[in-house]
Amino acid sequence: MLKPIIALAPMADYTDRPFCLLCREISGTDFVIYREMVSSVAIVRDNEKTLSMCEIDRREHPVIIQIFGDDPSVMARAAKIIVERFQPDGIDINMGCPVPKVAQKTKSGAALMKYPDLAVEIVRAIKNENLGVPLSVKTRLGWSNDGEIFDFAKRLEKAGVELIAIHGRTKVQGYSGESNWQRIGEVKKILGIPVVANGDIHSKEDIEKCLSITGADGVMIGRGALGNPWIFAKSSESIGLKQIVKTIIRHAELHIEHYGDRGIVTLRKHLVWYFNGDRTQGVSGIKKLRAELVRISNLDELNAILSSL
Repeated sequence: MLKPIIALAPMADYTDRPFCLLCREISGTDFVIYREMVSSVAIVRDNEKTLSMCEIDRREHPVIIQIFGDDPSVMARAAKIIVERFQPDGIDINMGCPVPKVAQKTKSGAALMKYPDLAVEIVRAIKNENLGVPLSVKTRLGWSNDGEIFDFAKRLEKAGVELIAIHGRTKVQGYSGESNWQRIGEVKKILGIPVVANGDIHSKEDIEKCLSITGADGVMIGRGALGNPWIFAKSSESIGLKQIVKTIIRHAELHIEHYGDRGIVTLRKHLVWYFNGDRTQGVSGIKKLRAELVRISNLDELNAILSSL
């Protein structure tokens, strides 16, 4: 296992194959990719779209597929299908997603923190399949209390989880406030399995600071990687406008290759992230640029906008 573990966090609608491949091309192989979560129910129902989301390009490895759901038997069957068909390097269980359709309409995602017995059942059901790959969990500090994680994490470890990634906020917080790295460090001290810290990591300096504060075995980077696939690279070179433009063009190529010509529309949500933060300070008309990028409908329009910079 790489030490420290550096991982791209699973993010719905973002960590698809094109973006994961882009990160791999730019930053090499010294980090782990977690693909966007997929529904266990959709997997066992042989849903074509969901199964296609699990397809892995050989260049992506090491890559983990994350599943969500609240039925132990369905979760176990889904995990088995994924491992047999797509050969990921591990399976991760989503126990941290705060969005209502996952965590409030079902007992999935972060809601499992309110149902620890069910969470344990799910882990044991998947472990009983003897999949031959590691099983991990991504979760939060709690539903409403950031102390809930202590008992929850210990129970997951006892059930057989081999790694736990912890976002330093509660479900109620969502993405507001600051990630509580100190609390993650307290959890690390009581567990014997690797702990990966997640939340508010946007730079290489943040990586070092988070590891120092938490004592964790690694970090998982989510929104800090959007528009910033260089964050996983070993080198610390400064990124200029020319490199940003070149990377966007490559991202667009991968997106169209995967989704077809209309894929340029689904790329829009990524584009604004490239022009966010310190890297684009000094670029004139940045607000107008972002407004134009979210309206593009083809590659020619993207190239025209970028060539004007």
